[in-house]
Amino acid sequence: MTALRAVLFDFSGTLFRVESTEAWLRAVLADRDISLSEPDLAETARALEAAGALPGGANPSRLPGELAGLWEVRDQGSAQHRAAYTALSRQVPLPDPALHDALYERHMSPAAWSPYPDAVEVLAGLRERGIAVGVVSNIGWDLRPVFRAHGLDRFVDTYALSYEHGVRKPDPRLFRLACTALDADPRTVLMVGDDPDRDGGAAALGCAVCFVDHLPADRRPDGLRPVLDQVV
Repeated sequence: MTALRAVLFDFSGTLFRVESTEAWLRAVLADRDISLSEPDLAETARALEAAGALPGGANPSRLPGELAGLWEVRDQGSAQHRAAYTALSRQVPLPDPALHDALYERHMSPAAWSPYPDAVEVLAGLRERGIAVGVVSNIGWDLRPVFRAHGLDRFVDTYALSYEHGVRKPDPRLFRLACTALDADPRTVLMVGDDPDRDGGAAALGCAVCFVDHLPADRRPDGLRPVLDQVV
């Protein structure tokens, strides 16, 4: 393979993992000083997960037909993203209707996200080797504060976020934006992600691609380390 000049990473499920649906719900209820019994809280969390209401979590187990169009464009703008996920949340009864928006706000907070255990090591290793790093994400909000809060922003040279450009993976245009920002020929770029269908779109430009498992952070301690083996 041609010597790498840059590595692009997906965000959710690749460099960071969102908190569990139950932890997400608990945090918002605690912030609003609302109590649910443990059985009710567990059942509500299960219902929210099945609905696909947590961005970065599981996809809906059954997408309501009236939301299909909105779901399709959810990553192309911040308004669409909020509308899609709060609509999914509203499929589940909550003690206070205001909790649906509060849950959406919570998922954008740095506290809702944890970097994978080897993320700092791998990003620092790439920086030491002179390899540029970009983040390419289908997302409806600005994830830069999450990187800053966890100390990873210093390793990232550019972000290509779908909502800022109105185009989403696997469209090659989003990957090209990142490559151009890094002044890197796509043939010298590796794309790392957890979704072959979306992240694999980088291959259309000539990028190499590799995939990691979308697992909770404590179950994937070293999934990113093989990236360093590909740097020559």
